[in-house]
Amino acid sequence: MSIVEMKVPVIGESIKEVTLSQWLKSDGDMVALDEAICEFESDKATLEFPAEAAGKLIHVAKEGEDLEIGALVAKIDTSVAVNAGSNDAPAPVTKSEAPKEEPAAPASSPEPAKADSYASGHPSPAAAKILKENDIDPATVSGKGKDGRVTKADAVEAVANKEVAPKAAPAPAPPAKSDFSRGEERKRMSRMRRTIADRLVRAKNQTAMLTTFNEVDLTEVMALRQKYQEKFVAKYGIKLGFMSLFAKACAKVLMEMPEVNARIEGNDLIYHDYVDISIAISTPTGLVVPPIKNVESLDFAAIELKIKDLAGKARNGSLSLDEMQGGTFTITNGGVFGSLVSTPILNEPQSAILGMHAIQERPVAVNGEVKIRPMMYLALSYDHRVIDGSSSVTFLVKVKELLEDPVTMLLDL
Repeated sequence: MSIVEMKVPVIGESIKEVTLSQWLKSDGDMVALDEAICEFESDKATLEFPAEAAGKLIHVAKEGEDLEIGALVAKIDTSVAVNAGSNDAPAPVTKSEAPKEEPAAPASSPEPAKADSYASGHPSPAAAKILKENDIDPATVSGKGKDGRVTKADAVEAVANKEVAPKAAPAPAPPAKSDFSRGEERKRMSRMRRTIADRLVRAKNQTAMLTTFNEVDLTEVMALRQKYQEKFVAKYGIKLGFMSLFAKACAKVLMEMPEVNARIEGNDLIYHDYVDISIAISTPTGLVVPPIKNVESLDFAAIELKIKDLAGKARNGSLSLDEMQGGTFTITNGGVFGSLVSTPILNEPQSAILGMHAIQERPVAVNGEVKIRPMMYLALSYDHRVIDGSSSVTFLVKVKELLEDPVTMLLDL
């Protein structure tokens, strides 16, 4: 018997442990070289683990088990011939059996049975969650992932198709819960959720975090967008959103105030001559904050395109580990969910985070008169070990001034 041991590979410099979220091949299945056998969930992404040899798969680890880098996951018995129909790997020829000429199948012949097997039995964890939440049978979804497996993108597309399709007759309502129900359900936290929880607690416990507030009148920003939106879309193929304007305003002030763009490392302060802004993106599995690099050197269209690209990758689970690394400052927009005021938590090791909120028309005093203006509360949470109170307030005031007179930002005044 010839056995190949499959161990958790080195995934990233900062990743020390992963969770075996799902087996894609059953114990005892025949697998081909490079065929995905399971999925790992790391702190930042879900990754497929390919077979390192062809043969019979022997499970060692269990679904949901936490594994350190280098831990044994499975074994592959390479002395057992791979079934002829398993992917494109040829079956090893034993001494007692001579090669046989088999009639070649037509090149265009599909393999629906295999694709259906993956679609109905092996959607990715995120895809399975999306399909379950939207009451979609995985067997009805055609997978476009490796070997026909259903990916997050497939699940999102299926939900979108369901929304535009004619609605069928409503299913009978489930029986109502009895009064004074005391039921409970226990679910294991995903690795990403556990990581988020650990980082938030660490940020609260290990930083001197404080939040300062201000409000901004977005009249001029909204007028700017309304006046030039059509021309902007015609030239760049994307809308001019609020996020690029806020990111550019923050980048300009951060270059003027490097202490807000710094981080603490031991007894040293690390300053940057660039601005990498992490954008908080909500996904089905949790919040991710991939950075847009060198925002100070990008124009508005480039920022909008980068945000769109990162958001799309985040929601379909295709962000690379490199795209998740870094960042010197973070912007989070709770306003898209209706938040009016909040105190965002620091994204370590960064020293500051800006919280945007919902735009509300409110009466404000303008030159001695009461006017109705589109107002937004801004919140800047910062590490008081790095940033003084005067610096935090000054930073927020400067950002406010740029947004209330965006022409000065465009003219770099």
